[in-house]
This record gives sequence, structure tokens and C-alpha cells, in this order.
Amino acid sequence: MAKFEVKVAKNGQFYFNLKAGNGEIILSSEMYTTKRACMNGIASVKKNAPEEGRYEVKTAANGKLHFNLKAANHQVIGSSQMYASESGCKNGIASVMKNAPEAEVVEIAPEA
Repeated sequence: MAKFEVKVAKNGQFYFNLKAGNGEIILSSEMYTTKRACMNGIASVKKNAPEEGRYEVKTAANGKLHFNLKAANHQVIGSSQMYASESGCKNGIASVMKNAPEAEVVEIAPEA
């Protein structure tokens, strides 16, 4: 089962990773100054993930592919890992589209 993991960075800011059922990270957020803003980001991902037109595929300088998920206002709300192939990137998008809307949200305690 897919899940959003909410974490606190060393600088006190919040971020999330969307993990597929196999534990692979399929989408990561930017840093948020508040937990509430981070939760709003997750809500936006859940809402926008099923819409194919919200994804933008990009090619990095090293030739690998990655994608961004954008909200209706064109703001990036999540970014993928790098993929070696176009098919891998497309599979990543399909996984976010399928998994994000129903994924549970789990808060991960900061490491001591």
C-alpha cells in the first residue's frame, strides 16, 4: 500500500515522500516551513495526481528523465527521482496517478 511519509528536516522544515507499496520513493516534495503547509501539499498531490495533464517530463543534464507534478496554478507540488529510460519515467507517473489519491499519511518521528 502506498503512503505519504511526512518528515522534519534538520533545519526544522517539513517535507514528504510518496512511497509505492514496494517502499520505493515515487514523488518528493519541496521543503515547507509549517506542518500545515506540508499537509496542504499532500492534499494537492492527492487532488492533482489523477490528471495526466499535470505532469511535466524533463531531461536532466546527464540525460536521465524525471517529472514534476504541478497544481492547477502551475506550481510544482512534487518531483520524481531520476529514470534511465522513458518507459521507467512513464511507469513512475502511472504509479503516482494510481497510488497518490488513496495513499495514507504517516508522520515519521525525527531521529534522535
